Amino acid sequence: MAYSHYDRLSALDATFLALEDANVHMHVAAVALFEAPPLRDTEGHLDVERIRASVEAALGESPRFRQKLDRIPLFDHPVWVDDPRFNLAYHVRHTALPAPGDFRQLKRLTGRILSQKLDRGKPLWEMWIVEGIEGDRFAVIAKAHHCMVDGISGLGLLARMMRLDPDPTVEPPGRWMPRAAPGGARMVADEIWHRAWLPAALGREAMRSITNPLDVAWSVWERTAAFGETLSASLKATVSTPLNEHIGPYRRFDWTRHDLDSVGEIRARFGCTLNDVVLATAAGAIGRFLATRGVDVEEAAFRAQVPVSTRASDDRQAGNRVVMLMADLPIGETDPVARLDQVHNTMTRLKRSRQRFGVQLIEEVSDRTAPALWINFARLAARQRVFNVVITNVPGPQRPVYLLGARMDAIYPLVPLAQQQALGIALFSYDGGLHWGLHADWDAMPDLHDLAIGLDEEFERLLKLAGNES
Repeated sequence: MAYSHYDRLSALDATFLALEDANVHMHVAAVALFEAPPLRDTEGHLDVERIRASVEAALGESPRFRQKLDRIPLFDHPVWVDDPRFNLAYHVRHTALPAPGDFRQLKRLTGRILSQKLDRGKPLWEMWIVEGIEGDRFAVIAKAHHCMVDGISGLGLLARMMRLDPDPTVEPPGRWMPRAAPGGARMVADEIWHRAWLPAALGREAMRSITNPLDVAWSVWERTAAFGETLSASLKATVSTPLNEHIGPYRRFDWTRHDLDSVGEIRARFGCTLNDVVLATAAGAIGRFLATRGVDVEEAAFRAQVPVSTRASDDRQAGNRVVMLMADLPIGETDPVARLDQVHNTMTRLKRSRQRFGVQLIEEVSDRTAPALWINFARLAARQRVFNVVITNVPGPQRPVYLLGARMDAIYPLVPLAQQQALGIALFSYDGGLHWGLHADWDAMPDLHDLAIGLDEEFERLLKLAGNES
């Protein structure tokens, strides 16, 4: 019998598919800037074929990028199967900016690429190589559906192409043969067994209660409390703001960068974390931005969804390992230090709360019984407007990395927009810089660059106060 293979999507991964519609595009992305001279051919053109060869070599450690979606019969649950018609040239695309190729043009191009949904009949990713950028640079715009990657593993394919030294050698690609997809009967049987696991596990726990009832009772109490705390936090409606309009299909992208040494000065002076600095800076800039739009920010209940990775350091598998925490942001607080202190207290409380475990519990139960439970939970949260913005922060390497000898100068990440969410903020720390990526609805935020300026100004205010009080 021929060997066959498939991978089942978790309830969380399947939710990112279900939430997508004509206006909500659930892909994550990043824009990376590289120095161009090391990758020019003898005629002075960017050697795109060498880059494609590097991508092909990296695919050997990223099998998900050669897989496409299928469905389990009867259950209609999504799975990954190998794509027998995989075409690297379709996914790795080459374009150029018209001279002079400035950052404003690159941001516009990025917004246009982000406005296009990925083709569900093919592996759900694209990589755009963009020539002709100011400063003798080129860009890589990497884009992948959120159902296959999270904020950390999403950079996996790009990361596998990088080296810590400028060695331009292209590794030879390994041989790849697509595996056949299994028949529908096998997938149905596997799904029935998968969903039967939770009752069996509860039965084993009940049997253990005969010998140790107190421990089990405490475990049940903790799980129940975690579920209740998470449900309560996830159903509290927030204030309606211009950032929470019904979005359209078109996108804007902007960015800014702050020095990590300066972040360190703020952390050392005020006894907080890097994420506290990020959230306090964002809260100050968003508060000022909304105030110019006529929002009463002093009394506004404004909340950020803050994804927290649960991925182990040695976990290189695709898929999502993340939980979402809901953090109230003091956008009406005008004192930067007081705002930072409030954010620090909020995040400390959330880290000690049961929210994280409650989210994991809901996902596990829905994954093992009815994946639609998690999907409906997410849809309810979107309709209820339980958060106003997503702010996610991913740590990266603090030394230069190279693509075939070309140094990466900067990288700006992107988080997708949800229903009634016109702004998403993602950050990536790399080589001494904290890189902010601002993703917005085209019509709702024509003044997105004003927010980027506001982030710079709020960060400078915090830095100045840290220096004055040290």
